[in-house]
Amino acid sequence: MALTFLLTMSILVTVHEYGHYQMAKWCGVRIIKFSVGFGKPLWTKPFGKDKTEFVIAAIPLGGYVKMLDEREMAAESTLESPAINYSEAELKHAFNRQSVAKRIAIVLAGPMANLLLAISLYWILFMMGIVGIKPTLGEVIAESPAAVAKFQYGETIQKINEKNVVSWQDASWILLNESLKNNIVEVTTLNSSQETVTHLLDLSGVNQEAAANDMLTTSGFTISQPNIPAKIGEVIKGGIADLAGLKADDLVLRVNKTKISVWEDFVQVVRNNPNKKLEVEVLRNANVINLSLEPESFTEKGKTLGRIGVAFSLDQAEKDKLFVTTHYSVSAALIKATQKTWDISLFTLKMLGQMITGKISLKGVSGPLTIASYAGQSAQMGLNVFLGFLALISISIGVLNLLPIPVLDGGHLMYYIVEIFTGKPTSDFALNIGQRVGFFLLGCMMILAFYNDITRLITG
Repeated sequence: MALTFLLTMSILVTVHEYGHYQMAKWCGVRIIKFSVGFGKPLWTKPFGKDKTEFVIAAIPLGGYVKMLDEREMAAESTLESPAINYSEAELKHAFNRQSVAKRIAIVLAGPMANLLLAISLYWILFMMGIVGIKPTLGEVIAESPAAVAKFQYGETIQKINEKNVVSWQDASWILLNESLKNNIVEVTTLNSSQETVTHLLDLSGVNQEAAANDMLTTSGFTISQPNIPAKIGEVIKGGIADLAGLKADDLVLRVNKTKISVWEDFVQVVRNNPNKKLEVEVLRNANVINLSLEPESFTEKGKTLGRIGVAFSLDQAEKDKLFVTTHYSVSAALIKATQKTWDISLFTLKMLGQMITGKISLKGVSGPLTIASYAGQSAQMGLNVFLGFLALISISIGVLNLLPIPVLDGGHLMYYIVEIFTGKPTSDFALNIGQRVGFFLLGCMMILAFYNDITRLITG
């Protein structure tokens, strides 16, 4: 998990800072230092005609690009360490001497690099093909918004507010996004008789905080689950099942002498028995084998559950019933990737707005511990999942850096916009006050994020 987190943060920080670096180079600004991470340098080397110092530092939670800037030179100058005297020709390459347009471009380049990274990752994923669960409904939860709207078992979601739905994941995302625009959402489905049905789904009473995690379940939907045989498809190396001797293609017959008919039966027994010894009877190559295992515990939504590290096995016919794979051409994938990045960026801003106004809880703010956990989990689930996670975090970093908070890119952008209207740079006094306010706000955000992380670790 730690290595995956370091890889994730290194990629995102490097891309962000490289955006600033490259745009500054294009604008003719001299770069003094390019650092990935803060604190003690672990590696440093000068490159290029300007002898830019490239640094990898000990704390990988950020980075910076230090440019030649007369204001910074004056602030850093002391009797013990006087400022370096640069010639007038060299000072032409100082950041503060560039036009407002160039300074805005340099500041914007970091967040834009993160958004471009997200587009690139989604582009790759869409060309590779997106595998999703078909949006076919299981049992509708009684007295839920879905039940009130008269959704029926076996209906397949086709459109939400005229937006095409391909998979269950599509349905969840589109429904969540549309619910932020209007409480009444139009959902078009295809029933078991292949007839088109239109439902008006009223989401005014839905808990927005819960909906942000799982919109469909919160609205009263469950996914249709065919009777999948309790056959082991994948065993995670080093997991509980692997250590107990379970192997791929084993068919689970009984657990603690209770007959197991379908995969869901096996899942429920494991989940309901954390840290309890289970006697498992499996069929392997026409031989009945008895194994013992003890599910490890984990916390999900405040409940302690068990898991052993296995996935089910499906033949192709069963996969075709349950999953759908969507491939896109090069151009279509690029359009889709750009649209997805744009939608998630807007959604992130909407959620931030609702947190500020108190419509949803601040518990959604996550810090490095949660990111590290999700990074490790996504890496274990495969390249596609990890790339999707990387794109999502890259969007978050890009959007958050554009917020008008001093010390963030958006704060600097705010200063330059003021300069356009006033015709003069922001005063040193205003910059100092802004910097203090910015650090205070960032400190509060970090404390909140760490508090939420620790709370999740303790309570799940």
